[in-house]
Amino acid sequence: MRALVQRVSRASVSVEGAIAGSIEQGLCVFIGMTHEDSLDQVNKMADKLFKLRIFSDADDKMNLSVADIGGDILIISQFTLYGDARKGNRPSYIQAARPEVAEPLIEALVRNLRAKGLAVPTGVFGADMEVEILNDGPVTISIEL
Repeated sequence: MRALVQRVSRASVSVEGAIAGSIEQGLCVFIGMTHEDSLDQVNKMADKLFKLRIFSDADDKMNLSVADIGGDILIISQFTLYGDARKGNRPSYIQAARPEVAEPLIEALVRNLRAKGLAVPTGVFGADMEVEILNDGPVTISIEL
């Protein structure tokens, strides 16, 4: 499982011109699944995202989590995180999980985060999405479990 996490002032995802999900201050998380991913990894990722301390405290140190600041998390599925372009110029996506594997895992991640009390809007799995992000910092973290 791979996540590309961006600290944002705001972010939104649209499908066919309609906003599917949006947040103000929080995290925009692009998430990709591979064949070996499990619910155990989903739970670890949910805990990591919930506790990830990348927001500034009163001393301007990245010491606060999205929960600490009352932020939200926008989750966007993105199989291209498993694109491998080491050979040639066209990425291979052979490591990306098939939709029937990835979608339930992403749904479980969203449920887990919502159970922690966060607002967790999402994109639309498998759709052609347009994402608007105002990255705050910029702060971008890559997480692999």
